[in-house]
Amino acid sequence: MARLPRYYIKNQPQHIIQRGINGNEIFRNEDDYLNYYEWLQMAADYYQLKVHAFILMPNHVQLLASPGKEDSISKTLQSLGRNYVHYFNKNYDHEGTLWEGRYRATILDSKNYLLLCSRFIETQAVREGLAKHPRDYYWSSYGYNAKGEEDPLMTDHRIYKALGDTPKERNKNYRAMFKKKISGDDEALIYNSALKGWALGDAKFLAKIEKSSNRRVSPLPRGRPRLSDK
Repeated sequence: MARLPRYYIKNQPQHIIQRGINGNEIFRNEDDYLNYYEWLQMAADYYQLKVHAFILMPNHVQLLASPGKEDSISKTLQSLGRNYVHYFNKNYDHEGTLWEGRYRATILDSKNYLLLCSRFIETQAVREGLAKHPRDYYWSSYGYNAKGEEDPLMTDHRIYKALGDTPKERNKNYRAMFKKKISGDDEALIYNSALKGWALGDAKFLAKIEKSSNRRVSPLPRGRPRLSDK
């Protein structure tokens, strides 16, 4: 089966997931996280990938990022692959690939899903039982988005900037969003859209992406119609 073409609209955010092969660990100690983060920062800057949210989990990485060029995402992750996989294999006497195939990604409607997806990413450690609250997990963008901590990797999206006139106001309003739990339906929608490559947005947005990408952007209805519906 031929691979579906990647989505691309300049500066339109995408939710990106890259997982370790067979769910294996890709980070084993603090130096691993630090090296990956530094290479990610350098590659994202060089290839014009603007990162709005991220989390580095023991067995996978999630990014919310806007590509400045058509190959911004692929080039950034290729650069990371060359640097980090070489580092990991050398340090842990590991051979072969580290990643589970190609990275997964979906383009999303920033108006309706950017902040929701950002919260989804930053709460991943809570869902996996590694932290009680996003603030307790160091390797994510929560410290920047919610607390105003410095982070050279991050770039504010216009939707995030609209949360307030000052950084402190934006931080406060962003933190307030975490008082409400993301619904299970929204969690499944965000995760499955990225894994399966379906665009994430309303009907108008999906039609726009389908036209520009010349491919189907959402799953077909399940099952066959009943006889009474024919």
